[in-house]
Amino acid sequence: MDFIHYYDHGKVGSLLLFVVAMVLEACFSNFQFVFRYFRHPIVIIGNFISFLDNKLNRLKRSERDRAIRGFISVVIVTSAAISFGYVIMWLSANHLFGWIVELSLLVILLAGRELYNAVNDVRNALEIGDIEKSRSAVSEIVGRDTALLDHYGIGRAAIESLAENFADAVIAPTFWYMLFGFPGLLVSKAINTMDSMIGYKTEKYKAFGMSAARLDDILNLIPARLAGGIIVLAAIFVPKANPIKALFAMLRDGSKHRSLNAGWPEAAMAGALDIALAGPRRYRSGRIEDSWMGNGSARVTTLDIAKALYVYLIACLINLGLILVLIILMANLP
Repeated sequence: MDFIHYYDHGKVGSLLLFVVAMVLEACFSNFQFVFRYFRHPIVIIGNFISFLDNKLNRLKRSERDRAIRGFISVVIVTSAAISFGYVIMWLSANHLFGWIVELSLLVILLAGRELYNAVNDVRNALEIGDIEKSRSAVSEIVGRDTALLDHYGIGRAAIESLAENFADAVIAPTFWYMLFGFPGLLVSKAINTMDSMIGYKTEKYKAFGMSAARLDDILNLIPARLAGGIIVLAAIFVPKANPIKALFAMLRDGSKHRSLNAGWPEAAMAGALDIALAGPRRYRSGRIEDSWMGNGSARVTTLDIAKALYVYLIACLINLGLILVLIILMANLP
């Protein structure tokens, strides 16, 4: 089968495969037993990024030199992701059971259920009053310094991470897979991993990680705003959530965040739950003085986290529903 012909005319089948992967990942998220024998793809990508970091990012070099080497690292990682992604797409198109390889990788790379579980672990620890366990749990999903967070700060951090990663881990992979298939999704995942590892404004990474951070911003520019809009829609179906406040908070506060993209889903979630998110926070690189998003209370409770998880679940279902609508429309095109 001609590959270009497949890409043009097999998009419906590709999207159906993605839907199946989303459902399987949501139902069977724990594949840790597999990774006793095989490395997780994100671990492989992370090891490759660490290798480039160790070889190319040395403090004795000038910032200009490290910025150039950081750009080269981004080109290398992106090229590798595109190349491997096209190999998988070609395999899926040209071999009878090649689609199984793509499906398996999609299930492994999607992280919607994993995100839900991580935030729910924080909620469970807070509910039993175990502040140290809740700090440990939230430290797995946020980059800030969690050592001094009280239970309100832990709750806000969990909800902020849930909203931001709804954009990064759910909507962005969906968006780029819909446009470019498996290579698009893999590039999105690789650059997001790169940003999380080297995209900091510290002395070591300010220059070297600049290209990775900027490319991650570009790749998430549309997905983050889509995620905010989907959270607004989800709030319609969640008892005691407020879609009107979600919309106004997103439009008013989404651009106030220090991140180009994170503010949009976070502000929408803050408005939906009638709470306040962001504000002053302490990261490993230092304290930041962000504006608050939302007009509600910053004293977040476990009930707020539970409601945020409810909004997240509905938002994931809306995302799935939008893909199914697109599949129906594409299937009926001449």
